[in-house]
Amino acid sequence: MTEQTPIVIVGTGLSGYSLVREFRKLDKETPVIMVTADDGVSYSKPMLSTGFTKDKDADGLAQANPEAMAEQLGVDIRPWSTVTGIDTDAHELKLGDQSIRYAKLVLAWGADVIRLSLDGNAQDRVHSINDLMDYRAFRKALAEGKRVAIMGAGLIGCEFANDLRNGGYEVDVIAPDSSLMPSLLPEAAAGAVQAELERLGVRFHLGTVVERVETQGSGVELMLGNGEQLQADLVVSAVGLRPRTELAREAGIRSGRGIQVNRALETSAPDVFALGDCAEVDGRVLLYVLPLMACARALAKTLAGARTEVSYGTMPVMVKTPCCPTAVCPPPMDAEGEWQVEQDGADVKALFRSPDGDTLGFAVTGRFALEKQTLAKEVPPIHRD
Repeated sequence: MTEQTPIVIVGTGLSGYSLVREFRKLDKETPVIMVTADDGVSYSKPMLSTGFTKDKDADGLAQANPEAMAEQLGVDIRPWSTVTGIDTDAHELKLGDQSIRYAKLVLAWGADVIRLSLDGNAQDRVHSINDLMDYRAFRKALAEGKRVAIMGAGLIGCEFANDLRNGGYEVDVIAPDSSLMPSLLPEAAAGAVQAELERLGVRFHLGTVVERVETQGSGVELMLGNGEQLQADLVVSAVGLRPRTELAREAGIRSGRGIQVNRALETSAPDVFALGDCAEVDGRVLLYVLPLMACARALAKTLAGARTEVSYGTMPVMVKTPCCPTAVCPPPMDAEGEWQVEQDGADVKALFRSPDGDTLGFAVTGRFALEKQTLAKEVPPIHRD
């Protein structure tokens, strides 16, 4: 009897493991090989910015080792395996001088952190936290330190600021924009989050950037573009992610901001799919959990033999800043309309209304965050024609 060619999934993050869980509900027999460049430990990436609040270190955030996951899911997991190429004609995944034949290939290898080019001799004290291994290295480097500087005031930067303050650390946040999370929140909501983080003790340095990081004793000194100088024990860089596309491009797989796929998650190469942070689904790169899970459910059905296109509903983004609970459903980039704001201190309810009065997006903070599910029903789902 001929051995069945496996489905091969690259990546054991939330995307990869979620996909296999959904697939095994439909197909318990087809062989699956999971390949990952890291240790293959299962964890929830969104929880990395809750470690101090939940009093959990890297081991505490880990959910299962790869051996346990392999047994639980009935798959072959190969950690510490770096993909070096894809031969789409031969249906082979290259791992150095080895190769794996695939019947279907799923690229779920995520996104890389954007690394800033900084002057100074303390680059080794600048940490980007993109996975559990990064988080483990960050916690080890922080050791007895008590001062953390965060570059970036987007969602991740703000979540880490809140979490570190909950852990008792001194926190400075430096960002070039004049408000927090500018791509997500309208001004009133951003101001509410900033005010509550400041009330918690976070110090903000907005409208400027870090230009140089120099070693100073056991810590570092940061020189900002506005002339300020800050001291810290280490620096967290949270300036964004860039979908991993290089190997896909080299294999001739069409890529834009991410690996381009249609709503069935199919790339331009036969039997190759992309999922999660590396994927540009029908023109959109959505680096959040809800769209990822919707894609995992749809792709599992496709891999099990029933081609299924993903359908996105309304997907509010939850910002993990417990000092100021926040939920946002940004309006479409090209939407016409304006924000209508109701505010009582840190409690903000901002609705983006079209000229016809339709609600196309919202941002809610404080006590209004409890209305997120009700408001989500008013906002039309993400449409794709």
